[in-house]
Amino acid sequence: MTVRSNSPAVHRGQCGKRTSLVEPGILAAGIVVAALGLHSGFSFAAESAGAPAMAPVAAPPGGEYKLDKSHASLILRASHMGFSIYTTRFSRFDSELTFDPKNLPASKIVTTIDASSFEMDAAPQMCLDIMKGPQMLDTAKYEQITFKSERVRMTGSKTMEITGTLTLHGVTRPMVLSATYNGGYAGMPQMDPNARVGFSAHGSLKRSDFGMTFGVPAPGTTMGVGDSVEFSIEAEFTGPALPAPAAGAHE
Repeated sequence: MTVRSNSPAVHRGQCGKRTSLVEPGILAAGIVVAALGLHSGFSFAAESAGAPAMAPVAAPPGGEYKLDKSHASLILRASHMGFSIYTTRFSRFDSELTFDPKNLPASKIVTTIDASSFEMDAAPQMCLDIMKGPQMLDTAKYEQITFKSERVRMTGSKTMEITGTLTLHGVTRPMVLSATYNGGYAGMPQMDPNARVGFSAHGSLKRSDFGMTFGVPAPGTTMGVGDSVEFSIEAEFTGPALPAPAAGAHE
């Protein structure tokens, strides 16, 4: 990674000579002192103003939730010739969640992935063409990948197994995800006025089970692209809006 600085270059000559008199240690010490002084000034101002602590937030309600795409990711990992675990992603997907905080096993989720959004950072175009072409995902023929939950089994107070069906490359097979409910709230007035919940999930599949056998290493070798694909999901969902303040209520 190349790091570029936006700081102006130091001019040579008299100004350059004077700048060189500032030793790095002295400069660093000055920055630390200034930062401490700035921090203490803010702290003093906050204490003087008697700023109230953030009000507690209520638990999220049940209802229909939509994926917050700005806080979601779908990461894939597979062996590349045994030399590395190649990591990539789908960049476009959506999800609908029916959420019941009092009965998590009653919750349901449907996820739809745009197969053509498969990404390969800095990879040769030939590799991307293979992945999206008939040899692998065949995105022209199979435009979407879908997962539909059928059953949720709690394995802990906030952990669960989500059993459902995955349709990939035109093939539908059972799929089990290990998931964690990370919590949520009913909303924050003037900041995040809708309910919000978050989940993490992961699972794995064999791509050959879905008819994608191109490049699978021969038995006893690693030369190719691994059959096993692991995936990780991070997702936040937004739900019902906060109730409107009662007429005449103080804001």
